[in-house]
Amino acid sequence: MLEDKKQERTSLEELGEFGLIQHLTKNFKIQHKSTLKGIGDDAAVLDFNGKKAIVSTDMLVEGVHFDLSYMPLKHLGYKSVMVNLSDIYAMNAIATQITVSIAVSNRFPLEALEEFYAGVALAAEIYKVDLIGGDTTSSTRGMLISVTAIGEADEADITYRNGAKPNDLLVVSGDLGGAYCGLQVLEREKEVFKVNPNSQPDLSLYTYIIERQLKPEARRDIKGLLSQLEIQPTAMIDISDGLSSEILHLCKASQVGCNLFEDKIPLDPTVIAACEEFKMDSTLVALSGGEDYEQLFTIDQKDFSKIKGNPNFTVIGHMTDQNEGANLISRSNTKIPIKAQGWNSFS
Repeated sequence: MLEDKKQERTSLEELGEFGLIQHLTKNFKIQHKSTLKGIGDDAAVLDFNGKKAIVSTDMLVEGVHFDLSYMPLKHLGYKSVMVNLSDIYAMNAIATQITVSIAVSNRFPLEALEEFYAGVALAAEIYKVDLIGGDTTSSTRGMLISVTAIGEADEADITYRNGAKPNDLLVVSGDLGGAYCGLQVLEREKEVFKVNPNSQPDLSLYTYIIERQLKPEARRDIKGLLSQLEIQPTAMIDISDGLSSEILHLCKASQVGCNLFEDKIPLDPTVIAACEEFKMDSTLVALSGGEDYEQLFTIDQKDFSKIKGNPNFTVIGHMTDQNEGANLISRSNTKIPIKAQGWNSFS
């Protein structure tokens, strides 16, 4: 877990629960007027002055969602926040506050949690959110993390999953598949390390995809970009479980079908290279890999001229009548039904 096994370790028992909370959160500053009361009382107090509050929560479990053999704790703290902020941005809202709760076993000293909270603090600073509370407790099975994100939005701006209509264009931000490819590299090097602990891998060729896995960035810029283009999305979702799963979520909620064009799916050159190296199909990786935390949304066809050629967005398909189902149109113009093969917490 910690590279230097000889460095000082402060037992959490020495601080106690409230001493630990005070120690880990003493340097967090309030950045939003809507935060009337943060940490230090029985509950936080928020005031959004007539705007709608948006709330989302996620749990991360060691051995299921992250592996500390290659996930630095500072990166884990950062990523834990990103996972939740992405859901707020997927509602076309602004993230304003977070709560962070953790459970750890006695193998974690104070210094380890300081690293984790340093990542939380960096995310809070960069994304301008207030840490307003949380909980700490013990665990018999490693580390568990629960983060709740809170945001605000004018009612007219909020975008749900159920607003897509037939003929709406399907649009995605950024590129896909990088996080999954980065995970494959890290898992491979973990196995090499087991055989030869003295091995020092050269990961310079994989910088982009490893960062996509270990330190993803939530797309808080999308709301502003769409506003500048004078585009109001009709439906929206973030890509956490894989493109195929998210498309099916949109289709089900909006009661529509979809045609997704394989040759339009945006792939970074490093993703294509990694797929060739690992003998993986790049389309399948983009469809099922997950953890890209890009935004997937639909827009009215009349807005195509506004978004055409914009480097931040790619039109990858269009919505159809529900009876047509959700389909991938392959490069050879074959229609293939889309199946949800992305992340499933219980598989």
